Amino acid sequence: MTISATRRTWLAVAAGAAIMSMALGSRQTFGLFISPLSYDHGLPVTLVAFAIALHNMVWGFAQPLAGAMTDRHGPAPVVAVGAGCYALGLAMTALAGNGLMLVLGMGVFIGVGISCTSFGVVMTAVGQSVAPERRSSAMGLVSAGGSLGQVLMLPLVQGVRASSGMSAALLMLAFLVLAVAPLGFLLGQGARPVQAATALRYSVREVVAQARAHRGYQLLTLGFFACGFQLAFIATHLPGYLELCHMPTGLAATALALIGLFNMAGSWACGWLGGRYRPQVVLGWLYLLRSTAIGLFFLAPKSPLSVGLFAAVMGLAWLGTVPLTTGLVARIFGTAHMGTLFGICFLSHQIGSFLGAWLGGWMLELTGSYSLLWGATFVVGIVAAVLHFPIDDRRAGTAVVQAS
Repeated sequence: MTISATRRTWLAVAAGAAIMSMALGSRQTFGLFISPLSYDHGLPVTLVAFAIALHNMVWGFAQPLAGAMTDRHGPAPVVAVGAGCYALGLAMTALAGNGLMLVLGMGVFIGVGISCTSFGVVMTAVGQSVAPERRSSAMGLVSAGGSLGQVLMLPLVQGVRASSGMSAALLMLAFLVLAVAPLGFLLGQGARPVQAATALRYSVREVVAQARAHRGYQLLTLGFFACGFQLAFIATHLPGYLELCHMPTGLAATALALIGLFNMAGSWACGWLGGRYRPQVVLGWLYLLRSTAIGLFFLAPKSPLSVGLFAAVMGLAWLGTVPLTTGLVARIFGTAHMGTLFGICFLSHQIGSFLGAWLGGWMLELTGSYSLLWGATFVVGIVAAVLHFPIDDRRAGTAVVQAS
């Protein structure tokens, strides 16, 4: 690899981290808006939770298409369109005077926008830029860098919301999301030319048929459901849960920021481990760690210390699943159609996200408690670990693995 090619690769890694930082960092603040949207704007908690849950579902269904468009046309136009949709959704949420506007903004437009500015697009571009032996580490760096937005956005949004109101905070996020749109051009600079030629050689139908026949891919897809369920429930409902536990105001924002901070180290470490050990084994232990932390936190007395320790442990295991899952897809199928294949796998993740976010709000209104959802969050992690350990990571047939 020449020096100029190396620079292009690192530019792609840096651009990918910046795009994901803004996209995921903004999304991570949505739990802070549940109370203002409900109590100040008169919207039911279940409707707000449904809108947040819906963007996860829309994200999941849009991700295979966004990934396929990235495989075929590169990330620049996909990121630009996605940033525009994301910003529009945030603006509509800021100005929402009724439930329909909220659902369209936060549920539909943000869902489409984030599908074009997060894992399936960014990780695909980076994976196509890096040699196989460095791929897992590079994607771990992107995922770690993407966590910086969570660390920075949560206290920023909390401060703007407290001083200027919810609408001002959401409009600020819309402006920041639009600002990263041009970085899609840098993200596409590192891709190896062989990818485009190989990607055009096989239809999406052929690629999907081969993936469906691979048992390891099936188990990976099923297990990814648990990741979405756990993360969406905690990110969306931890602020409300801590309010019910009479924890200090602002502790929820601090906890979510701590998750982002420790996720920087955890994502990098998981990427590093995925390059040295079988990714499915690392994933299995990661899900066990998550479920252990969830179970202990639910049973432990609540205090700022226990909340901080829980946030730190969850942060270490937060998005480490993404470079490992993406890397495992690339190991089995190569990178030519990685956007499409990861997108299909990610749909399972987002079905879990929808249920984790929506069921939390529904269960709170039904029972006045989150207890059943904490139990469900523990159980799905154990099931995911059991599914991941036996995954067969042998190469699929030759149809989709020629560009690896």
